[in-house]
Amino acid sequence: MRLLVTGGAGFIGANFVRQTVADRPDVRVTVLDALTYAGNRESLDSVADRIEFVKGDIADTALVDELTAETDAVVHFAAESHNDNSLADPWPFVQTNIVGTFALLQAVRRHGVRFHHVSTDEVFGDLTSDDPPFSELTPYNPSSPYSATKASSDLLVRAWARSFGVRATLSNCSNNYGPYQHVEKFIPRQITNLIDGQRPRLYGAGHQIRDWIHVDDHNHAVWAVLERGAAGRSYLIGADGETDNLTVIRMLLAEFDRSPDDFDHVTDRPGHDQRYAIDATRLRTELGWTPRYANFRDGLAATVRWYRENEAWWRPYKEHTEDAYRKAGERVLPL
Repeated sequence: MRLLVTGGAGFIGANFVRQTVADRPDVRVTVLDALTYAGNRESLDSVADRIEFVKGDIADTALVDELTAETDAVVHFAAESHNDNSLADPWPFVQTNIVGTFALLQAVRRHGVRFHHVSTDEVFGDLTSDDPPFSELTPYNPSSPYSATKASSDLLVRAWARSFGVRATLSNCSNNYGPYQHVEKFIPRQITNLIDGQRPRLYGAGHQIRDWIHVDDHNHAVWAVLERGAAGRSYLIGADGETDNLTVIRMLLAEFDRSPDDFDHVTDRPGHDQRYAIDATRLRTELGWTPRYANFRDGLAATVRWYRENEAWWRPYKEHTEDAYRKAGERVLPL
């Protein structure tokens, strides 16, 4: 099988590539990645001699067409994905998430190639504490430029599947965590602060709830959908990991033997969604998938170990990331 992975040097994509190379030696992997700040070629060092790497933009129609013509399936991870960045400058999100997805859909349509589109639960908006979890029938209600552009790309995929017969599937996943995640993201930011002896930083009161899933579990689910999913269908990926941000902070503090209140409250993100939750019944019953990290605390401890043991990977990005937060106006709130 010849597999094209877009965004394969990013957090989830790089984990997917390494997992694929380890578990499926019969699959020939080509990675297409623009190597923006969130893409890191070093994340693929362990498999560099077993994959083909192409630096390029998914909105480059000629390049995308050339690579697609030589492949059997495309797994589309490439996306601008950081909410704070989308609030500061929405255009890159429109260009990559919408225009780039359009270019890929046109290419797989021309060449009759299988297509899997990786999306997010943020397209559904947020939930109250009493609402049932998101399902495949939940209406879209995005609340940020990031989630709006991902919702737009989802709708393009659905339309190309229905109108043009593209053999496409979609998956909407809850919040991922694990190795090789950029230090701008919530969990690695707090872990690396703690490694540096700094206090973690919590948006507002920390009551926002996320449905956490380890990146390895997400990627096993992507393979389940790619191999056994029905064309034209969406599958929600989640591991029953609902936890509020305050609890996550305190779990991490416990991993470092720090006081549960040894953190700072900082200014909240505008329009911050309050709760995400995933109903993964279709994925579990139709495709037989189950998470390996069923206990969020265990997965979090493994993630802390990885960041402790791989400082050389994340250290070059830490100072710039914290500076970006300061420039964006983040400030510590009084108790």
